[in-house]
Amino acid sequence: MLRLSTDHPPRPKPRRMLATALLCIGLAQPFAGPAVAEQPSQPSPEALEDFALPAYSPESLEVIKSPNDRADYRALRLDNGLEVLLVHDPRADRASASMDVSVGSAFDPKDMPGLTHFLEHMLFLGTERYPDAADYQDYLTRHGGSHNAFTAPRDTNFYFDITPDAFEGALDRFSQFFISPQFNDEFVDRERHAVDSEYRARIRDDSRRINDATNQAMNPEHPFSGFSVGSIDTLVDGQTSLRDRLLEFYRAHYDANVMHLAVVGPQPLDELEALVRDRFEQVPDRGLKAPEIDAPMFTQGQLPAKLEVQTLADQRSLSFSFPVPDPDRFPRERPDAYLGDLLGHEGEGSLLAALRDRGWANALSAGVQGGDGKEAILGIDIELTPEGTQHQDEIQATLFAYLDMLRAQPPQRWRFDEQAALLAQQFRFAQNGSGADRAVGLTLAMSRLPLSEINVAPYRMDRFDAGVIDDYLRALTPDNLLRVYAGPEVQGESRSPWFDAPYTLSKMSQWPAARPLEGLALPGANPFIASDFSLLPVDDTRPRRLVDRPGLDLWYRGDQGFGTPRAEWRISLMSPEATRDARQQVLTELLADWLNDSLSEVLYPATLAGQSAGAYAHGRGITLSLSGWRDHQRGVLSQLVDQLREGEIDEANFARIRLDLEDELRNERQMPLYQRLGSSLAERLISPQWTTTQRLEALERIDLDDLRTFRDTWLQSLHVQALTIGNLNEDDAIAVGDMLDQRLAPRRPLDAIPELVPLAVRADMPVLRPATDRNDSGALRYLQGPDRSAESQAQLAVIGQLIQAPFYTELRTRQQLGYVVSARYMALLDAPGIAMLIQSPGQSSETLFERMDDFLDQFTPSIEALDDQALTPFKAAVRSSLLERDQSLSEMTNRQWRELSFGWTDFDRQKRLAAAVDALDAEQIKAAWQALRQAPAFDIAADPQEPDNDDAYTESETLSPLPR
Repeated sequence: MLRLSTDHPPRPKPRRMLATALLCIGLAQPFAGPAVAEQPSQPSPEALEDFALPAYSPESLEVIKSPNDRADYRALRLDNGLEVLLVHDPRADRASASMDVSVGSAFDPKDMPGLTHFLEHMLFLGTERYPDAADYQDYLTRHGGSHNAFTAPRDTNFYFDITPDAFEGALDRFSQFFISPQFNDEFVDRERHAVDSEYRARIRDDSRRINDATNQAMNPEHPFSGFSVGSIDTLVDGQTSLRDRLLEFYRAHYDANVMHLAVVGPQPLDELEALVRDRFEQVPDRGLKAPEIDAPMFTQGQLPAKLEVQTLADQRSLSFSFPVPDPDRFPRERPDAYLGDLLGHEGEGSLLAALRDRGWANALSAGVQGGDGKEAILGIDIELTPEGTQHQDEIQATLFAYLDMLRAQPPQRWRFDEQAALLAQQFRFAQNGSGADRAVGLTLAMSRLPLSEINVAPYRMDRFDAGVIDDYLRALTPDNLLRVYAGPEVQGESRSPWFDAPYTLSKMSQWPAARPLEGLALPGANPFIASDFSLLPVDDTRPRRLVDRPGLDLWYRGDQGFGTPRAEWRISLMSPEATRDARQQVLTELLADWLNDSLSEVLYPATLAGQSAGAYAHGRGITLSLSGWRDHQRGVLSQLVDQLREGEIDEANFARIRLDLEDELRNERQMPLYQRLGSSLAERLISPQWTTTQRLEALERIDLDDLRTFRDTWLQSLHVQALTIGNLNEDDAIAVGDMLDQRLAPRRPLDAIPELVPLAVRADMPVLRPATDRNDSGALRYLQGPDRSAESQAQLAVIGQLIQAPFYTELRTRQQLGYVVSARYMALLDAPGIAMLIQSPGQSSETLFERMDDFLDQFTPSIEALDDQALTPFKAAVRSSLLERDQSLSEMTNRQWRELSFGWTDFDRQKRLAAAVDALDAEQIKAAWQALRQAPAFDIAADPQEPDNDDAYTESETLSPLPR
């Protein structure tokens, strides 16, 4: 796939979650024949011209926005030099702000790595106007807000969102970070331990271990090669105290001229401007400029090189990295997008297709990341199979054979124009993000781009320059290559300095000769580019049932409110065979994975053209999920269904998906500890589900014939439940329902499908200790509500709002038990509960549970002193969250799909819960708290020296359902 340019590390591959996950796999060209209901056709040049982007005007102060964007924008430069963007969005139910500071970890002092990150932490812990270290967190939590920050190589970004009526108070507190932070001595010492906890919590993350080793291959003078997190060993007093170093760094690098602020909310622009001017004009103007990086990423003679790194997880990857000019220098030519699209293609003739055919690779991504303003890294990252590890030289030869094909002909204008057209279509109907993410995206863009381009830049590709593309291609040579293999069998001659990863770095005078694979070809024109973008006049207030048959029910909601000719489909193929036992659950997972895998090559261009589709397994069967333009969508769905019914499950497909599932299950031990504890909670308190060990044992006994037989049996016992929301009419929706009925012949009634059921915690349950390879200790305590009623859900949601900030302040900020500390409302399906979690590098789980007990005892008087007036803002925060409007078509669809899956066919669950919250008074909360304290708790723990009891733990198998 094409990997977009980013300054942030790539996210890890998501774990399959049976109950709720959505795995969208790219889909591509249709195969010929009657399986496709409609044959895609190329749009006319005139149709593509309708979506031409506004002219590139870097000197303009007017923000270019999508025709579908209802927001109003206003740019300001305050007298102190601070650049501000105000966004009035009438659809926003929350107000948000982000401040980006153009200094990141790349500019740490050489003798104190991690100082920038440490400074990020310290700014939250008290200012002259608000000296209490807990004030900011308490205020945001009381009003339903959230906040965070991150330190990247070139940026430090702070952000929050909150209910609009509380925005002024939050913004005032936020502004003081950049005006008068205290850097209190007490918290300087405490917070450096928090930074160290964060470092140690991630010390076994393979992505960070690989990055640490890769840094050793770079120019040591380039700041990206350093240690960015910080630890107890780097953040120390020297001749100058640590606090004084913080102050020095803050004054040397934090200044209005290197900051960019964005505020987004439903308030009028004039009101937003007044809020900003009254506060941020006080940010100091020290005449600073954003620092630049001058050192090259690699020096003469460092490349070519080969690096091998040991992973802890049972996973293997091969990466080819080439230093190239930073694509930020070519905002219109986009050579990175042109080449990334071709190198990351997954269709017939692609590099990935050739590797998959030989059983050497499962996935591939390509693109540019890690730009420093002058240079960046163009990387091709390949997920290898065990067999692929034996053929690294042939894989490299095949990559360069593909690059030679690209060099053999000049860059082609029609390919550039096709990519540009697809981007322009997306921009024409773009849907804004929500909350703080939107503000963060704006400030990051402001720090890099002309103001006019901050919305449109990701979609701009409007100046074809073959010479720029050729310059990039000239950098993609064996002599300019860093090849990185990461796998568990690597021994390593050295160890990386910060994450202790064994590695071997070899300078290559000449790469071994190898024969490339055959069958490579460049992709043809994309047949899936949509041409019908008409907006249909359909607008329902909620889904309604169009088809009600014994084996199929179809729900439809027409929508034009988001101004886009797109449609979303969720189609649950439910069977009593899905999770009858561990074997059936694994077979269901394999069938969904096979469907995705078998169509990934054939239908990949559909994803490039704006049609995403795929399948995911869950506790009642398999869901087909589609999202994209209305035009051509039916053909994609038709092919999905026909492949599920009639596609050949061959040996190569089966071997690939079986190995992938096995690796995923075995690698659960390597998950971040807090995630491992959380997944174990759901695994034990939702029925039917089966443990990782049970699924692995079942997988070992499943062969190709078993999956083929299971598909036939499974297809004969289906109930189909479908929901479509978007800009399509009733007749089109009914036609899809008829197609599903005809081709799948579902006959099972809905009540024949077993429900997923939350289980009631019992008093005698011992501590569960899931298997983990993490070195921290962890403690998760789950306090469950008495039943699944709306009243109980409302009560515990408000208690979760009340407890969240005090728990964090006491156990994270004051006691410094660890970096991962939280207490929050957690519903398992519709079963309410409070989950308290601490992950600690230095305290045992027994101690962590004791500290939880102490906190609960200390917190009880706060609940007992609660009156209705004090309760009001916490109720309002929960109510606001429940009634927040959907900000995109997919967000609306996912919400209403959840309601339908629970049988809430009035589609007013959120309103009912909000009404239940409104009806609460302080006495009811006090009673609910006392009942919660007396109810049995389910404890899940991990300690480095304690054995797990995952396989022997049988208590959850005899639990009863939680009452409704």
